[in-house]
Amino acid sequence: MTIDALLLHLRYLLVGPYPNGPLAGAALTLWMALWACVAATAAGVGAALLLDRLHAAPGLPWLARLLRGLLATLRAVPVLMLMFWAYFLIPMALGVAVPETATVVTALAAVGAAYIAQSMAAGLRAVGAGQRNAALALGMRPAQALLTIVLPQAWRIMLPSLANQWVSTVKDTSLAYIVGVVELSTAASQVNSRTVAYPAEVFGVVAVLYFLLCSGVEALPQWLGQAASTRRPLSDERRGPAPAGAVGAVPGRR
Repeated sequence: MTIDALLLHLRYLLVGPYPNGPLAGAALTLWMALWACVAATAAGVGAALLLDRLHAAPGLPWLARLLRGLLATLRAVPVLMLMFWAYFLIPMALGVAVPETATVVTALAAVGAAYIAQSMAAGLRAVGAGQRNAALALGMRPAQALLTIVLPQAWRIMLPSLANQWVSTVKDTSLAYIVGVVELSTAASQVNSRTVAYPAEVFGVVAVLYFLLCSGVEALPQWLGQAASTRRPLSDERRGPAPAGAVGAVPGRR
């Protein structure tokens, strides 16, 4: 494959026929992965916090078991099957059309939320009861102690797991071919069908593009963790030193 031919097909691999047609290729992969990761993170953290509150609430253990069962079911069902069900069964059952990209994003977000909820629940348990009890002893409400003391520490603990899940979400967008979404891998298959003599070059470019996307996504949680660690000492300096004899100036810190 010549350089000119490679550059010609590279544009299709990056953005598809856009702006003369719908967005496709690597740009569509990134767009779907971005929305799926945002939705999965919000839903997963929310589910973990809800489970934490349900465990502490009297008389609601059945609701916590129901939520854990739902999350376990989502982790057990393949993403491909969720996309298939959402795209083909919802129109049959409800009589409404489901957009292809929305189907993919919803399925990826649902599965990602189940895994992120599991990681966040483990992070909340890893913080330990001492941090929460110290905050409660200082007069904080249980929800306030959870959100301001426990959650920031659990967030830093689960950042590596969050990076793994985001990278997995980027790669799982390749399953969107089942509903006809022309993301990066589907676009590569189309280009390969046009130039059957150069499959190594086509899929080599695709491998590089996936590597760049996944590397960027993996670096994002590390940047968030560094930003959080550098922002905390600055806030401590602005507050100034704690008065002598002050008790609990920094909740939970020895």
